[in-house]
Amino acid sequence: MRTTFRSTYPSTNSSTYRSLFRTPEFTPLFLASSAHVAAQTMSGLALGTLVYRATDSPLLAALSMFGPSLAQVLGATTLLSAADRLPPRATMTGTALAFAAGTALLALPAPLWAVFALILTLGLVASLGGGVRWGLLNEILPKDGYILGRSVFNMANGVTQITGYATGGVLIALLSPRGTLLAAAALYATAALVARCGLTSRPPRATGRPSIRATWSTNRTLLSSGPRRHLYLALWLPNGLIVGCESLYVSYAPEHAGLLFACAALGMLTGDVAVARFAGPTLRPRLGVPLLLLLAAPYLLFALHPGPSLAAALAALASVGFGASLLQQERLMAVTPPELAGHALGLHSSGMLTAQGVGAALAGAVAQLSSPATAMAATAAASIIVTLTLARGLRPVRQSSSVPDAAPGTMASGSTASGAAPDTV
Repeated sequence: MRTTFRSTYPSTNSSTYRSLFRTPEFTPLFLASSAHVAAQTMSGLALGTLVYRATDSPLLAALSMFGPSLAQVLGATTLLSAADRLPPRATMTGTALAFAAGTALLALPAPLWAVFALILTLGLVASLGGGVRWGLLNEILPKDGYILGRSVFNMANGVTQITGYATGGVLIALLSPRGTLLAAAALYATAALVARCGLTSRPPRATGRPSIRATWSTNRTLLSSGPRRHLYLALWLPNGLIVGCESLYVSYAPEHAGLLFACAALGMLTGDVAVARFAGPTLRPRLGVPLLLLLAAPYLLFALHPGPSLAAALAALASVGFGASLLQQERLMAVTPPELAGHALGLHSSGMLTAQGVGAALAGAVAQLSSPATAMAATAAASIIVTLTLARGLRPVRQSSSVPDAAPGTMASGSTASGAAPDTV
């Protein structure tokens, strides 16, 4: 039986970023997540570089960086019920240690098939992470603090990715891709230590044993609602296709890939700040589709083979559009019962990462047959078509009795709970 998530701490004024860091356990969760993201960016860049140098294949380089995301679909259909049925601290610590060990193994010389087998195994482990992390955040913060708290994680992810890709590029140049993988493994171990020492031991949020049947049942419940289905598709597909464009940075500009990744992360940070802090409740309902179009449109210009500086500027501009995910997540929480919040967020995370893996595979395949620049433009065009197809179903709807499974006490789609919206990635 599933229980409703409630903060164990008294409700406080959670309308400012500073107030979030005064909430017990928010800071260690934030630090553990940031260390994990930094390790992920460094290891992804190092692994993509290593595979591209060994194979000269844009497809294999893209799959090495984003292939673990493909395993998310398996985790979303088999393991996701465990996100609410395992102790959060132990689960976060265990997954971080698994990534530390796996990344250290990737630094060792191995056949290509063994590298990809390990990558996919780590992706399966990661499928549990999103639901556990965001469910715990929902539990730590008072009810009106989740949206703002999630936006802080998004913005921090942008900064961390900028730092991680820049640091990864420097380490690859100074050490080697394998040395950078070992540094990333140490960061994963640090994330595990912070989670173990900084978080409180809590019981699972829901009773019952994790099972494939429970996972499928809740997935069906979440996807049975038309408004939620459209939101999930908008969170998954345009985002995934544009990450396919990003997966080709290494093959498009091997010597400047770190710059492109860092500028894309800077654009994402800018978009998150603008949406979370400066877009008012009357403007937000109208921003979702335009931001999704902005996410793709600049990549059309890659067909002209822009130089590194212009390519970096285009990547930064496009990534401002990732702010659309904040608006869509706000609406998703508005139409989801609170007792399903952890699973719903885990399904969003797993589905998004799966779509990113598929996008990377598709873009890499097109690049293999044509060129990275052509593949980026074609993938961006596909994202625009998907967004225009979904646009009608993303129109804000009024909360009414016709949406019986909307969470009581949450805001209607397009309105705000705390004056700020929430993720990505």
